[in-house]
Amino acid sequence: MQGQKTCPCCRKEVKQKRMVHVNKLRKIIGRLEVKCKNAEAGCLVTCPLAHRKGHEDSCPFELMACPNEGCMSRVPRGALAEHQQNCQHGAHQRFPLGCGATLGPAERANHNCYRELREAWCQHQERSRTLVVCLLRCMRKVHRSTNFIRRQLAQLGDLLEEDDALLVGASQEEAEATPGGSIGVEVWGAQGQATL
Repeated sequence: MQGQKTCPCCRKEVKQKRMVHVNKLRKIIGRLEVKCKNAEAGCLVTCPLAHRKGHEDSCPFELMACPNEGCMSRVPRGALAEHQQNCQHGAHQRFPLGCGATLGPAERANHNCYRELREAWCQHQERSRTLVVCLLRCMRKVHRSTNFIRRQLAQLGDLLEEDDALLVGASQEEAEATPGGSIGVEVWGAQGQATL
């Protein structure tokens, strides 16, 4: 039925629902010795029909697709390992453990993505430490400059207070020295005009 929908004797069409399963006959057919389907490729194995599928799953002459990305070759299972080593498409493949590295066959054998990721992480940590040290230096400089400016402003404020005190003292002395006892200081009125 898998190969042909007709009776092997009379060649009339056979329908699935009209078939009668004869287990004794099935066992007899299953014991029939058959050659491997890869006999033309060189497989010499002869096995019972019931075990043929199991043999084909491990037959070294069974054609297999090359697992390398982009390679369309189909090679016998026994030669697949050698093909993969020499495959043009297998020269550079992504490493399957997820690090994303594209490696050739020789590099793949020695590749340890965990070690490389650890080294990259250590380098990143070292750069981060260097940046933190530079930022701390800059912050110290800014802190020193800010403290210096505060001290300068405080000294300037003290000088201005002393100057104000001197000016007030000088104004009082002038007022006492002027005849009539009037203060010779200009006072600005509401209109912005000077009055004496």
